[in-house]
Amino acid sequence: MTNTAEIKSKGQIAQSLPNSSVIFRQNRALGYVSNNIPAAVRYVRRRKDTLITTCIGRTFQTYTASHFRLLHVGPIHPDEITALAMDRVHTYTASNRCIYAWRAGKHQRHIYRGHTKDVHMLLPFGPHIIAVDRANVLRVWDVAKEEVYLELQFNKNEFLITAITHPPAYLNKIILGSQQGMLKIWNIKENRLLYTFAGWGNKVTCIESAPALDVAAVGHQDGTIVVLNLKFDEVLMKFKQDWGEVSQITFRTDGPPIMTSAGTNGHMAFWNLEDKKITGQLQAHDDTISTAICFSNEPLIFTSSPDNSMKLWIFDMPDNGVRLLRIREGHTGPPLCIRYHGNSGTSILSAGEDSALRVFSTISESLNKSMGKASYNRKLSKKRNRFDEDTLRMPPIIEFTSETTREREWDNIAAIHVGIIQTTTWSFHKNRMGEHRLIPEKFHIKKRKDFSVTTTCVALTHCCNFVIIGYSNGDVERFNIQSGLHRTSYGAPAHKTAVRGVVSDILNQFVISGCGEGLLKFWPFKDKDAKYIKCLKFTDGISLMRLHRESAMLAVALVNFAVHIVDVDTRVIVRKFEGHIAILNDMTFSPDSRWLITASMDSTIKVWDIPSSYMIDHFKVDRPCISLSMSPNGDFLATAHVNYLGIYLWANKMLFNQITLRSINPYSLAPAVGLPISASDELDVADLIENVTLNEGEHDNDDNDANMSDNEVGPEINTTYVSPPQLDSNLITLSGAAASRWQNLLDLELIKKRNKPKASPKTPKQAPFFLPTVAGLDVKFDITQANGNAEDNDATRVLQSGADGLITLTDFGKMLHETANSQNYVQCADHLKKLGPSMIDFEIKSLHPTGGGSERVMVAFLHTLEYMFKTNTDFELAQAYLSVFLRVYGMDLLDSDKVMEVLTRVSELQEERWKVIEGKMLFGLGVVTALRNFV
Repeated sequence: MTNTAEIKSKGQIAQSLPNSSVIFRQNRALGYVSNNIPAAVRYVRRRKDTLITTCIGRTFQTYTASHFRLLHVGPIHPDEITALAMDRVHTYTASNRCIYAWRAGKHQRHIYRGHTKDVHMLLPFGPHIIAVDRANVLRVWDVAKEEVYLELQFNKNEFLITAITHPPAYLNKIILGSQQGMLKIWNIKENRLLYTFAGWGNKVTCIESAPALDVAAVGHQDGTIVVLNLKFDEVLMKFKQDWGEVSQITFRTDGPPIMTSAGTNGHMAFWNLEDKKITGQLQAHDDTISTAICFSNEPLIFTSSPDNSMKLWIFDMPDNGVRLLRIREGHTGPPLCIRYHGNSGTSILSAGEDSALRVFSTISESLNKSMGKASYNRKLSKKRNRFDEDTLRMPPIIEFTSETTREREWDNIAAIHVGIIQTTTWSFHKNRMGEHRLIPEKFHIKKRKDFSVTTTCVALTHCCNFVIIGYSNGDVERFNIQSGLHRTSYGAPAHKTAVRGVVSDILNQFVISGCGEGLLKFWPFKDKDAKYIKCLKFTDGISLMRLHRESAMLAVALVNFAVHIVDVDTRVIVRKFEGHIAILNDMTFSPDSRWLITASMDSTIKVWDIPSSYMIDHFKVDRPCISLSMSPNGDFLATAHVNYLGIYLWANKMLFNQITLRSINPYSLAPAVGLPISASDELDVADLIENVTLNEGEHDNDDNDANMSDNEVGPEINTTYVSPPQLDSNLITLSGAAASRWQNLLDLELIKKRNKPKASPKTPKQAPFFLPTVAGLDVKFDITQANGNAEDNDATRVLQSGADGLITLTDFGKMLHETANSQNYVQCADHLKKLGPSMIDFEIKSLHPTGGGSERVMVAFLHTLEYMFKTNTDFELAQAYLSVFLRVYGMDLLDSDKVMEVLTRVSELQEERWKVIEGKMLFGLGVVTALRNFV
């Protein structure tokens, strides 16, 4: 029986940690593609495309094979995913000793509990799912009933299961491979062992059925591949790959008899089964190939690897070899430095431990690109043997700087590397590494004596003509980035200890350098051999520096974890922030320079408000943030963390909500916030609401789905929130109407005079007499006469007589006249809110007996205002209506005792409600004034 109580939508299996701080909220993660868990593929008949599902830790991603477009990201699991599989209906994942069945990759359909150890193998088997856990227990689950159909316990010392497969033509039978080398065929319907293969004395790592009947290929840990006839237990052929363990085996089904084997070092070999020899090799990945699958009846092979990449290869070469057709990849090593590039806020430059410089797009992952890996000689690296290790690869980039001013003319990125003297240049426009290696002349190979000197910091000028580099021996050098020539040395040397930061102002008037001694020196930009202009001494050594050029604010982080803000124009320290308890890794300014965001090894990220000198937000993450960058638009904060391959985006809630920022104690305990997860390129809201669009588009119909109840489709997702008219009857509520509907009531006569046309107005063409309309904002036809009989029509033309004489009431007047008895003032207030300023003025002027009204109508109008003040609704409208009423009638109101009696009550209510608002406003103004005086 399906447990519908546990059916959950995406996000209901979520992290227990909060998803936001005061200012920043989780958005998504970039750069995750695959890991060591084998991917799963499935052909969708209706889409006429193959879906690829890869695992990225605690969630999974689904792509289309046609363009590698990211369709959707699965929910967060309570622990790391240990196994992944797909059939034509569900996606199965194993995590935390449980197995989950997902529909459309989002909606949880089933959950299977009972395993005592983590499940590491899954095999869909018709209406069943076969699972093998680390306790060496094989369980066959009934998918629909969530019950165990069969359980098999194997002795680890005799038969430790390492591989499993189902031969297509073998009904109810599966093949199990073991670490001892033996193979067994089990009939899971009858729970009977059919046959045991003695094996070849080596661990079985994978088993794959061949397109031929009764044939399967068995891969072993020593690299041996045995093509076996299952029916007669006969070895048809045997191969050996020299590079070790066989991780995956797959067969082409589009014609040629090619078998592909993959290894743990990223190699793939192609074997011709007719000629019984190898036909080609390929270095496909930098790490173990965890997935290698040939698409059915297509010349395509898909591979994925823990090197955070997946690739699609096509067999279309003249020698039946493969070439790369599509690729999606991220960093192989964790990012060390990330920066937003350009003013659009859509591109993030990232340098990782894999020595690569990559560009990640915040719009779509299909726009990501790689600039390649840093190399001492890029041309020789391309010519090397593809199976050999690249010995010319440079150490990882630890810091880089970029500008957009001249990016189409010459290199516009400068990067420094770990432990070397060279500074490399890169071109964002050409998407590759540049030709220059910036080295001071005294450090050239022939003249160099001190081999311990390395680059420590780098900065590009705003004009993108010069790059300024600081070194560990205290030198500060300036190069021309276009030609790569050395231009100037600042000081001799500039500092006695290692330079920790260099920056230049927006007009290239001076260069600022800071060192480990705590000295901050200002140097003239152009003057050669000139002394520094000014030197600031800090209490401790400088660890890093960041400059906001537009506001001339320089943030200086010290070794004692304090941060100082220096006004570059006046060369004075204007702010000091203390609160971190570990070394600072990175800092960034907000685009308007109001905030300084700092990240430390204490795993906290703090936001400092520079004008008020207070900390306004802080939160703690799982692992320390190693680098961060704020979007030029101020909408996102990008962070990179220790030993994580992705880049995490945090949305700035200040752009979307009204948030009151308060001062926070910098030494208080920071709340823990979970890291963002990946997100699909296209968020289909309609699909989230209906929960069926993607299901119908991706899955074939079956009887179980056709009979699925509405409760099993998924929980209803409420995407809109409708605010109630009044949150609390004790709160004074405004109407929310446009200001033009009530602000101009008192100045209506002046507006009419100002807008009076110079030429005499032309008489507008009258509407047909049989189409009478009703006055108001919306055009409405008067159908009262059409619905009534002749006697009623004649009756409407008769003037009403009262104590005040003849009465000619308007529609609003008639409504007030009736309300005097029913006391239903809601309809009168609602009617006034629908009218425009001119009509409201006319209706109020028509209340007096001289205008066609009566004293009864005037009293009813004041009762309506009294009702609005009592209920605390539409406060500004009631004030405006009362003002017009008093201005129009003035002293004439003294002639009526009834009107004055009600008007007195209205005045008392109005004054009482206004005192409430006035008190709150004065309190707020007092607090703001006190804070300004304090600052």
